[in-house]
Amino acid sequence: MTETKKSRSLKICLLTYRGNPTCGGQGVYIKHLSRALAELGHKVDVLSGPPYPQLDEKVRLHKIPSLDLYNPEHFFRVEKVTDLFNPLNMYEFLNMCTGSFPEPYTFGQRAYKYLRENKMDYDIVHDNQCLSYGIGKIGRELYPTIATIHHPITVDRREELNAAKTIYQKYKIYRWYTFIKMQMKVARGLSHIVTVSEFTKKDIAREFSIGEQKFRVVYNGINKEFFYPVQNGTRPENTIIVTNSADIPLKGLRYLLEAVAEVRKRQSVKLTVIGEPKKNGVIEKLVAKLRIGDIVHFTGRIANEDFAEYYSKAAIAVVPSLYEGFGIPAVEAMACGVPLISTSGGALQEVVGDGGIIVPPADASALTGAITYLLNNPNERKRYAKAGLERVNNVFSWSRAAEEVTNIYWEAIDAYRRLP
Repeated sequence: MTETKKSRSLKICLLTYRGNPTCGGQGVYIKHLSRALAELGHKVDVLSGPPYPQLDEKVRLHKIPSLDLYNPEHFFRVEKVTDLFNPLNMYEFLNMCTGSFPEPYTFGQRAYKYLRENKMDYDIVHDNQCLSYGIGKIGRELYPTIATIHHPITVDRREELNAAKTIYQKYKIYRWYTFIKMQMKVARGLSHIVTVSEFTKKDIAREFSIGEQKFRVVYNGINKEFFYPVQNGTRPENTIIVTNSADIPLKGLRYLLEAVAEVRKRQSVKLTVIGEPKKNGVIEKLVAKLRIGDIVHFTGRIANEDFAEYYSKAAIAVVPSLYEGFGIPAVEAMACGVPLISTSGGALQEVVGDGGIIVPPADASALTGAITYLLNNPNERKRYAKAGLERVNNVFSWSRAAEEVTNIYWEAIDAYRRLP
């Protein structure tokens, strides 16, 4: 390296096309990685589309407005018709109307224009799985640029196609995921790609046709401000908790519901789902079909401050996902000292390690057996709770993640300098 990694702090620009932590794992990633990088002494800016992230006071936010067409306050509608006079806005609106997801593309174009016109002074730009053509232009024309890919979105598309019942449903899924071809092309042009597990590295390399030498694995951390063991006495018996995007097939909630219905035939059981199903959606219909509405409680969205309390009122936690690129809910459960049952879907087995019971994905029978075993063996629950907590404390730290990402920044900066 032409400069040692510790010779000076870096000026870092993180990009995310939507950044609010309530929108999912990508928002959580930006919030905590940006803070951890700032705590190392780096100057960190975040460029984000709406809904905007909640950032540490040391991190500066640059808002990149969009039509925000998925905002519940004006769902699928523009707030001002005059916004459509802008060609990029019109492109975004028309693509939404025809069933595609234009946000990654349009955010990339806006971010490139913003950085080019404002002549921002950065050592490195770090994209958060937008991977649009505008991000590629930033990397070619403006700054050294890397990206984090949390998991191959091709897996989501495949699972949704498998769950589709009609040709029209399949068409809508294909149309929504048209951005994947763009993401593959842009990812292949980057010098370095960060991903969150060894399993995901191999999957992305295969699905995107990218050599594994471009990848660097950095585990996510955990926010111990919100996820920690609550000391409030004995946990209620026969209680299960799951954090789940209910109607997304990849999350595997249907298999857990089927398992709970089977467990109920032998003993009492209650399931709390942190989330909310779609009205008249597949999950709501399945609960009715299985006749378990009296023992399944959907909380809807809850505040971050409430997670630890909810986990403290469960005997066990379950992560039934068919695939996870990392599996933040598994780490959160372990951090709260809850004995965990997880599938081996995607990177989950790598992430959970010996901190929980592992069962095959899409297997309600295996979930039934594991749930019954833990509910009826309190000593085993204590053992897995202790093992999970120890694993979190030893492996998953945002400060450690920030240090490892900083090393990757220096690699990318040196590679950029060597370009002809």
